[in-house]
Amino acid sequence: MEPLLILHAVAAVCAPAMARRFGRDAFLVLALPPACGFAYTLWAVVTGTPVASHHDWAPALGLGLTFRADALSLLMMTLVTGVGALVLLYCSRYFSAGEDGLGRFGGALVAFAGAMLGLVAADDLLLLYVFWELTTLFSYLLIGQDPASRAGRRAALQALTVTTFGGLAMLAGFVMLGEAAGTYRISQLVAHPPAGGTVPAALALVMTGALSKSAIFPFSMWLPAAMAAPTPVSAYLHAAAMVKAGVYLLARLSPAFGEAVPWRAAAVSLGLLTMVLGGWRALRENDLKRLLAYGTVSQLGFLTVLFDTATRGAALAGAAMLGAHALFKASLFLVVGVVDHAAGTRDLRELSGLRRSAPWLCAVATAAAASMAGLPPFFGFSAKEAAFESLLGGGLGRSATLAGVVLGSALTAAYSLRFLTGAFGSPPGRDPTPLAPYGAATFLPPALLAVLGLAAAPFASWYGRAMDPYTATFATPGHDAHLALWSGAPVPLLLSAVALAAGALLFAAGDRGARAGRLLRTIDSGRVYWALVRGTNRFAGQLTGVVQRGSLPDYLMIAFATLAGIAAFALLHGPVTTAGPVVVLWKRAEQPVVGALLAATAVLAPLARSHVVLALLVGLTGYGTALLFLAHGSPDLAMTQLLVETLSLVAFVLVLRRLPIVPEEEQRPRVPPAVRAVLGLVTGLVAAGAGALAVNARSETPIGTLLAGPAERSGAANIVSALLVDIRAWDTLGETAVLVVLTLGVTSLVFLRRRTYALERPPAGHRRPPGRTYWLTATLPPGERAAVLEIVARMIFHTLLLVSVFLLFTGHGSVGGGFAGGIVAGLSLVVRYLAGGRYELAVAAPTGAGVLMGLGLLLSVATAALGLAFGGAPLRAFSADLAVPLAGKVHLSTVLLFDLGIYLTVLGMVQDILRGLGAELDRQIEEEAR
Repeated sequence: MEPLLILHAVAAVCAPAMARRFGRDAFLVLALPPACGFAYTLWAVVTGTPVASHHDWAPALGLGLTFRADALSLLMMTLVTGVGALVLLYCSRYFSAGEDGLGRFGGALVAFAGAMLGLVAADDLLLLYVFWELTTLFSYLLIGQDPASRAGRRAALQALTVTTFGGLAMLAGFVMLGEAAGTYRISQLVAHPPAGGTVPAALALVMTGALSKSAIFPFSMWLPAAMAAPTPVSAYLHAAAMVKAGVYLLARLSPAFGEAVPWRAAAVSLGLLTMVLGGWRALRENDLKRLLAYGTVSQLGFLTVLFDTATRGAALAGAAMLGAHALFKASLFLVVGVVDHAAGTRDLRELSGLRRSAPWLCAVATAAAASMAGLPPFFGFSAKEAAFESLLGGGLGRSATLAGVVLGSALTAAYSLRFLTGAFGSPPGRDPTPLAPYGAATFLPPALLAVLGLAAAPFASWYGRAMDPYTATFATPGHDAHLALWSGAPVPLLLSAVALAAGALLFAAGDRGARAGRLLRTIDSGRVYWALVRGTNRFAGQLTGVVQRGSLPDYLMIAFATLAGIAAFALLHGPVTTAGPVVVLWKRAEQPVVGALLAATAVLAPLARSHVVLALLVGLTGYGTALLFLAHGSPDLAMTQLLVETLSLVAFVLVLRRLPIVPEEEQRPRVPPAVRAVLGLVTGLVAAGAGALAVNARSETPIGTLLAGPAERSGAANIVSALLVDIRAWDTLGETAVLVVLTLGVTSLVFLRRRTYALERPPAGHRRPPGRTYWLTATLPPGERAAVLEIVARMIFHTLLLVSVFLLFTGHGSVGGGFAGGIVAGLSLVVRYLAGGRYELAVAAPTGAGVLMGLGLLLSVATAALGLAFGGAPLRAFSADLAVPLAGKVHLSTVLLFDLGIYLTVLGMVQDILRGLGAELDRQIEEEAR
């Protein structure tokens, strides 16, 4: 599985470049990853080769990259890869040559295919959730593919909101289920399901996520709105892939939890309601895509009913309908795309005569619609017969379910007729619609899917036997169901005839049936959703006006008061256990001296009347903290604190250039200074007390004493470095990414013009007066130069770079590391900038900040990939000891590569800060002066 997922990821990344090179023909290349996945799935089905793999991700937490495919997963893999390959071939001629955004669209579509493939093959609840959310993200990008379309943006946001809400609820349910079962492996959880305790609540949360993903009532509103997306998206995501994810999850867990009354009752009742409401709504839609969209909602309700009836017969029928629906609904969506492009409209009130002008396209649509309506000899008929048969018997509840399914099937037949007559009929008094020619690449994919819907029917018995390993996992056999071209049972055939006849009558009723459907507007989930959105926006606006007063002191007071209140509540109502003295005043003589200096600095800071003096006093508190770290025997922390404080002080000074030296006279504060002082003292006491209590309340052995062994095994003499880049490397990687995002966000606020990473070189007219000594390449104009600073910058720049490299290489064995080295290298750029200005910064750092940050993150992530590539765990370190003449023994490992990534990332961050808060502000000041 992993090579297939990597292939999809590589294709997605390369899609923009291929689109620029080949145009729309790039989709032919992008179809290869799903095609390879389809070939692999067929090979696994034919040979019976098990699809299973496992790689440790976080072994201590029991997390792993675990994939496993049984009969149900292989069915979904076949649909995802097969339909995906055909849709990408269809895209090669659906879009116009040279259309904007093809690379972005193609990359998102292939990435979605890979995420969906990982979702249906995942055998770990948390891994499934990761792929689940990836499909949500990529579907958002695909639905909103056209940024100029307001309808597309609204539909994408709606789909993202609804499915993300359900996904978060599902994640909470997964955690509760995993903890109750003692495992997150889906196969083990289904084989030995937990019961009691929090399991019912967990199942309700999981079902919320599944129902929202598959657009089951009351979450149905997002799917019809998503028809604003291009037709290939509708044919793939909303017919064969994304919307099936929720149904797949229900089908996966039903063998274990289908007997639970809340699970079965909720899923079956909501599924029936969705099937009927969606079918009825389809009868009054005039847009062919929206008609099919509501039909999809109805069919998803049907699938939910079958899988959550939780019997072997119903599960067999559900598996058959799962395959049949993907074939006929994807085919019909692709047909609508051809009609829309060739006729210029998909409104059935404007179409006429396409049966004569496009007979082959009409034949394809008729075959697909016949399978959807359940006409023999199509595969849809075999699946529907099996569904009717599986729901026979079983008391009043089962009979009511069967009646609802028959009613839903009648509605399906009715809107199938409405689709065919609306798209290809010839209403009297309407001129034939002109039809432009269409190519084979847009005709063959829907034709092949429709033919498969016909050709699969004779092999229905073989299909049923192939699904036996899955259906056998259900404990309740239920009524016998036979998957065949015709099972021979007279009652299901009679029910099919009743459904078809009722569907014909509903279609013949025409506008009267549509008017009856308007009575359902009061429970239209789309109207409810937008009403909730408008109400939430109004409430948010009012609340923002109350709490967001634009006063930073007010915000700080609220935060500090909340902190003090929570701490006081915890102290008064929670037990406090200490294993020793609550407070140790000091252990070394220099500690109280440094503490007194820190206190004095903190007292002086509120009294300062100059912004610069205030920044210096605040910086002194940081330097004092570094001295305390050093006194406690933590040189790594002391050096890092010292470097970060120096960089922060530089940033403060750069920003303060835009502020007056002395603050303007303030209005009388709403909160007296005495109250602020008391609140500050209380906050400080709370923070110090909480730290003292936390340290002294320890009942277990401090983890720091246990780190020496793991650090030694990783080849690190520096425990702090081993903790950051060996033991907690995942955390460090995540924190680095967060710092990059924060840096880009903060510096972007300064850029009033279009953001670009192009370095601003000295202009052509920038000349230095002759007869002077210049120590730098690009020097400030006369009058702004500081010769001493230029000399110092010239002398220490290269030395600082060497020190930064030294810290990088020695960090694993002594004080240093990539973070500290990156800051030192950044400070060397600070010196050059302060001495020579923004042009000197461009000369000193010829590589853009974005390139450095991107390359740094890439190197750090590559370290994780190396472990996986060689069959180990992510971020697994590989090391070697080399004997170097004169230097002696040198220890090298992939940790150095990880640390180098951090080094480059931090250097890029410092450069970006200097460009945003330094060079860009310089440019703005110069423009204002001119």
